[in-house]
Amino acid sequence: MRIMTLNCNGIRAAARKGFFDWLNSQDFDVVCLQETKAQLDQLSDPIFHPENYQCYYFDAVKKGYAGTAIYCKREPNKISRGLGFEIADTEGRYIQADFDGLSVASLYLPSGSAGEERQKRKFHFMDDYMRHMKSLRRKRREFIICADWNICHKEIDLKNWRSNQKNSGFLPEERQWLDKLYDDNGFVDAFREVNQEEDQYSWWSNRGQARAKNVGWRLDYHVVTPGLKDKILSAEIYTEENFSDHAPVILEYNL
Repeated sequence: MRIMTLNCNGIRAAARKGFFDWLNSQDFDVVCLQETKAQLDQLSDPIFHPENYQCYYFDAVKKGYAGTAIYCKREPNKISRGLGFEIADTEGRYIQADFDGLSVASLYLPSGSAGEERQKRKFHFMDDYMRHMKSLRRKRREFIICADWNICHKEIDLKNWRSNQKNSGFLPEERQWLDKLYDDNGFVDAFREVNQEEDQYSWWSNRGQARAKNVGWRLDYHVVTPGLKDKILSAEIYTEENFSDHAPVILEYNL
């Protein structure tokens, strides 16, 4: 089972950059997208509904903002949108597809980089979302949460970690939140289970030729329940083409 996640930084912009041409040349079972930045009525062009997928969108109330989507080769048993708390539900930040014994979700965790108020909002979301993640552990199914988490976990996960320790995305509190998610609640960073290489980044600033120099951050993760830990076959970040300021993160599972 091949699953890909991408923050597309505007699905219409990604389409213009060739994302759907590339997607049609691949063989993914599930595709998770974040930051679609479009309402469903703006996506009437067939390009946004690839023939070989069942396509589901969850839009933000605010136009041109946030939003998530999930494409599935096989029709899911159920699609759920939202998490039951305001930020997630009004901004289209979570959509989940349920299959037999397995759920795959696309999550867009807020960024705090625009200032102190945005960071407070991010922390508030993280508190609510941690409660949700704890509740998933009580369910009799496996979960794969594909997301732009907007957090780097370890020093290996961003190039300039020393100078970013006081910046949103690498704050001690954010990193401790991921520690809690993994160490206390048993979730697994699927990428790092099979790929321990350095310089593996999924986002680059648009400034200072960051992408060309690979001065990046690994912000996009597959986080999985512990029952899937030994089912992870491979993990890669696709960087040959640029569809967004993020790159597709592709994992293969023995499912």
